[in-house]
Amino acid sequence: MTATRDGEPAIKRRKAAPGIGAASEPKTKSRTGKAKAAPAKVQETAAPDAEPVASSARKEKKPAPRKPQPAHAQPSAPLPPMPTPVTSVDIEMMAENMAKLVDQGRKALAAAIGNADAGGQRSELAASVADATKTLGVVAEYWMAQPERAAVAQAELYGGLSEIWRQTMRRYTGEMVPPVVPPDPGDKRFASPEWEQYPFFDWLRQSYLFAARWAGEMVDKADGLDAQTRAKAAFYTRLIASAVSPSNFVATNPELLRATIENKGDNLIRGLKMFAEDINAGGGMLKIRQSDDSKFRLGIDLANTPGKVVWRNDVMELIQYSPTTEEVYARPLLITPPWINKFYVLDLNKEKSFVRWAVEQGFTVFIISWVNPDESKAEKGFEAYMHEGILTALDVIEKVTGERKVTAAGYCVGGTLLALTLAYMAATGDDRIESVTFFATQVDFSEAGDLQILIDEARMAALDEAMAKTGYLEGVKMANAFNMLRPNELIWTYVVNNYMKGVEPVAFDLLYWNSDSTRIPRANHSFYMRSCYLENRITRGEMTMSGVPINLRLVKIPVYSIATREDHIAPARSVFRGVKFFGGDVTYVLGGSGHIAGIINPPSKNKYDYMVGGPVKGAFEDWVTKAEEHPGSWWPHWLEWITAQAPRKVPAREPGGGKLEILCDAPGEYVRVKA
Repeated sequence: MTATRDGEPAIKRRKAAPGIGAASEPKTKSRTGKAKAAPAKVQETAAPDAEPVASSARKEKKPAPRKPQPAHAQPSAPLPPMPTPVTSVDIEMMAENMAKLVDQGRKALAAAIGNADAGGQRSELAASVADATKTLGVVAEYWMAQPERAAVAQAELYGGLSEIWRQTMRRYTGEMVPPVVPPDPGDKRFASPEWEQYPFFDWLRQSYLFAARWAGEMVDKADGLDAQTRAKAAFYTRLIASAVSPSNFVATNPELLRATIENKGDNLIRGLKMFAEDINAGGGMLKIRQSDDSKFRLGIDLANTPGKVVWRNDVMELIQYSPTTEEVYARPLLITPPWINKFYVLDLNKEKSFVRWAVEQGFTVFIISWVNPDESKAEKGFEAYMHEGILTALDVIEKVTGERKVTAAGYCVGGTLLALTLAYMAATGDDRIESVTFFATQVDFSEAGDLQILIDEARMAALDEAMAKTGYLEGVKMANAFNMLRPNELIWTYVVNNYMKGVEPVAFDLLYWNSDSTRIPRANHSFYMRSCYLENRITRGEMTMSGVPINLRLVKIPVYSIATREDHIAPARSVFRGVKFFGGDVTYVLGGSGHIAGIINPPSKNKYDYMVGGPVKGAFEDWVTKAEEHPGSWWPHWLEWITAQAPRKVPAREPGGGKLEILCDAPGEYVRVKA
């Protein structure tokens, strides 16, 4: 999916270790010893420079909290008694009642505001709450099964929080003491110096971080959990911890308090206005703005590589780009982007456009722009996208260029569809695609990344029910799902900045693209989620397309597969595992960064690096150990690979080739439809 991207397990948990970080001294002290901070200006939160759902942020190793030591100093205030462990709970009943509670609240709110869906069936939110309750209940059951084990765990939490309290009391007396949980420079939530300068806020910060890490350890240490349950429990724990951070609330965030006082509350008024606008933009669901949309215009600021739409049908527009060289490679290039987001992630602007760069290297580039569907496209599934999309595009390319053979590239789910199409073509004797490139593409979903956590039968049933009413999946729902995978960066950063500070986000092309949502036809989305994520049918040999069994071993053309280290949507290990199922020669490349930034990495930026190695065999870790690392973009390496296969050149071709009517200028009409 296009949203973070790594090569590590889907969930990476942080473990605390004993130790105390360096002391953090306040700038000045009063006679009483209390730290004082000079007033500071309100800080704006800039948009991250990595991809969303894309894209993933690098995971920083958190400083290890100090384990409780024998009490060498008495607490300055009496501490409450340690709670007695609970020994049993009906997890199933608790999960069911939580789901009912959420759904009844939803119906009551819907009825109050006159929403027609007030009497509807169980919502997706209710299914999610039920699953979270049940999953975390399994972890709780492990600890409550033996009261002494639960007591030890509670003692660890109690001891750590007690030590933080003692340290805080010592700071209030003027003593300079190091923090139990040192500040993490990579955690932007607590970047303001006021979190350290004032003992109260430092106590909040340390207590929160200690408790959050303790909760994560409770998941780590719970024996007997299957991999999926453990991953889901870790995800829900992180999600809850992100939501309850003291940085998210005005009363417990010194920066927000100061901003509110300085602005006399006007920041909250501005924030509430933006909140209402974002609710309206999402059709009743919160669609968090992550970029200043007013700064971007399609065809001018973004998606501005010159070209023409040469074909249009129910599922796609086919764009052919205008040449910039006198000669071009005879073999055209067809790109199949994902339909979960719009195609222009590959044509962001002049500096970041893979499309423009490929044209400048002498390729005749065609790209599919998928329709942003309405209810009339509800039954357009994978087979329709194969026949009316990729296979039709091949017909059009041959008519325009006179070339029967092409090279193809697919990105994310567009690559998954392309892989299925290649297997279908191989089984039916269609040899028009001579080589294929996959950008962050999975075909085996046994280790499919963080998104797999959010997909189970209960959620799919709720989704199917919702899509049955509309005919499609709302784009904002998919965007919110990707945002949940990185809640601190893609949710709470903007909640605090937009709705509490009242600050408009800055203009950022990747985040504008990320928020330019697309709907997905019901049949398409249901087939993809069930066949790939839930059942992993492709590599099990259980999938058919238009009645033809899909066997990737029949695909014997050269394959170039680029994965990225920090991809949480299509993890590098998952991509590595998947390309083993193809029957021909495979070149596997491991790039830097995540799902978006690692792919959209032009040579001019000289960012990241990439690794190339030998055959795709054995364990992923062994391949990485033996691979060679090269600085900069992987694009020139791909260019060398692709041009060596078909070096013949012909005079440059204009869009349409004089054989097809030009429908409109690129980027076309389908891409302009808003979800």
